[in-house]
Amino acid sequence: MPSSHTATPQVDLRVKSVDDVLNEVERSFQTSLDPGTLVRKRRSLGARTDRGTWVRIERRRFDKIGGQGWNGTECAALLEGVAVPQWHRGAAWREPDGAVMWRADETDLLPGAPIGSSVLADDPHLSHDWWQALNASLDALAVQHTRRVATPDTVTITQRGVTEAIKRFLPVGIDTALKQWRPAHADLNWANMTGPRFCLFDWEDWGMAPQGLDAASLWGNSLAVPALAERVRRERRHDLESRDGKLITLFVCAKILAPDAHPEDPRLEPARDMAARVADDLQSG
Repeated sequence: MPSSHTATPQVDLRVKSVDDVLNEVERSFQTSLDPGTLVRKRRSLGARTDRGTWVRIERRRFDKIGGQGWNGTECAALLEGVAVPQWHRGAAWREPDGAVMWRADETDLLPGAPIGSSVLADDPHLSHDWWQALNASLDALAVQHTRRVATPDTVTITQRGVTEAIKRFLPVGIDTALKQWRPAHADLNWANMTGPRFCLFDWEDWGMAPQGLDAASLWGNSLAVPALAERVRRERRHDLESRDGKLITLFVCAKILAPDAHPEDPRLEPARDMAARVADDLQSG
């Protein structure tokens, strides 16, 4: 018989009634949320407070919380040299009669608007200064120290999981061992960064990951705009051209080329091409 944890259904917060959740946050943080600023995503909410800050609220099933906890935004407040919104306070509570936890974090307002949706369809025409700030933050993040393990798409990243995902691209016998693990944001996409001033937010999944995870993820989310994808590869060349970076590029390609991928996704063909190129490179190397 499945446990209540695994039996808890998925919920889409874009359509679920969330009035009780918002009321709980207002009581806990002693503030009022502006309903006109409410942002609803599949598993998170956000709104501006009456004291000029921002509150992000997330819902997770118990089986998705993991051993590292899920206070990623709070832990990210200690990162040095990384452009993150300043964290003020947090609260967590269990949903009555359910194997579900809610967490809310209050931070400074972002210095700009999110660049776009997670996967871009048009070039955002980012400045040289923006790319410099991105590189500075990702390089600073890579030398931090943490016991957290990254959970991209809420799933803990492991050697076994990566090997399983990329075996479709490689012949038997190719070494898939990941040797360079370092801190990563683990959800690097265009909806989690601001412009024109760079800032990186939504830190709930960050932790140790193979070198290149963030760069490969951002590249994968840029494939519908070839020039942008190439810019990401050029800016993060030292990550993506490492052996771990090549393996993680295959990992990202495997996600894009999943069996349930939409047949008209413009990223499919460039992902297939890159997977073939990287696989050939790994075999010849």
